[in-house]
Amino acid sequence: MGKLFIAGEMFHGAGSLQELKNIKGSKAVIVTGGSSMKKSGMLGKAIAYLEEAGLEIKTYEGVEEDPSSETCFKGAELMKEFQPDWVVGLGGCSAIDAAKMMWVFYEHPDADFDAMTVPFKVPTLRNKAKFIAIPSTSGTGTETTGLAVITDREKGVKYPIVSYELTPDIAIVDGEICESMPAHVTSNTGLDALTHCVEAYVSNIEDNYADVLAKGGLEIVFNNLKEAVKNPNNIVARQNMHDASFMGGLAFNNAWLGIVHSLSHQVGALYGIPHGASNAIFLPNVIRYNAKATERFRDLAKVLDKETAEDLAQAVETLRAEVNNQAAIKDFGISREDWDKNLDFIANNAFLDPCTGFNPRKPTVQELKDIYNACYDGLVFVENN
Repeated sequence: MGKLFIAGEMFHGAGSLQELKNIKGSKAVIVTGGSSMKKSGMLGKAIAYLEEAGLEIKTYEGVEEDPSSETCFKGAELMKEFQPDWVVGLGGCSAIDAAKMMWVFYEHPDADFDAMTVPFKVPTLRNKAKFIAIPSTSGTGTETTGLAVITDREKGVKYPIVSYELTPDIAIVDGEICESMPAHVTSNTGLDALTHCVEAYVSNIEDNYADVLAKGGLEIVFNNLKEAVKNPNNIVARQNMHDASFMGGLAFNNAWLGIVHSLSHQVGALYGIPHGASNAIFLPNVIRYNAKATERFRDLAKVLDKETAEDLAQAVETLRAEVNNQAAIKDFGISREDWDKNLDFIANNAFLDPCTGFNPRKPTVQELKDIYNACYDGLVFVENN
């Protein structure tokens, strides 16, 4: 017997933000990032819709990129004072992921962050509040996943907190919210969505529902990402990419991810490389590495009217170039000396990352180092044996 894990309710399409008018409750805390949602007017709209529904509102603004555990503790303190029955994450994945963990610490003030880095150790939620996710970027799919990625600044490690307890109760996938997203963010997040589709499809958990969503999401990304980057006011392309992001998130929420994410989590935490950008660098070489363990890349290649895993890897590289993304880790200004100094640290952390357990091929630390080194220089990964 299987179970499909998905946001409790999902509303999508341009203008679907107004569904907030129908929320039943008394208080809500809206968690958001910097100033983009305020400048675009979307934060004001969300507040107005919730107030029209009769809710009292407080906001927590200023969630940073790659949110820290400290930020989550601070937001939880506001919630403990205000006692909301709804927590709303509005913005990019950082805002929504932080809101998820604020929700955890609001309901469980004594919860141990380190203990929750072990998959499925988040305590039972919804004792005090429910959760609404409203993404402004089209990449992570966090609006339908049991995942929050949080950084421990002291350790320099990015942790994926994995638990179906974190799956939102309501997801609102409104392409109009993305209209102000800059081109480089559109590019990075779109390639992140693509990575989710690929990794979910080839993971060691096979699921018919995840497979269909992954294939469909991949096709939508290849058909719409370039247009969304080039013409940001094209709401059709925006909504299509937003839908592809949700589809990729729903796919990996049920089949999980692989070592592309294990590798990316480390360089994001240590060097601040945008997650989608690092995913797009690692993905082609991980396809080449994993092709020895699965034939399923051929299925994805066929979606693009291609045949082999190598064809798929090259198609990703072509798309990456067409949307102006970097092809090598060194392009982010990381010196070879600094890279070599930290290579053992990040490779060992990648090996221990929860995503590694779902990869179709079990890697060694040395193999992860080899992939890292090829991607540092922007080279094609070739195995030694």
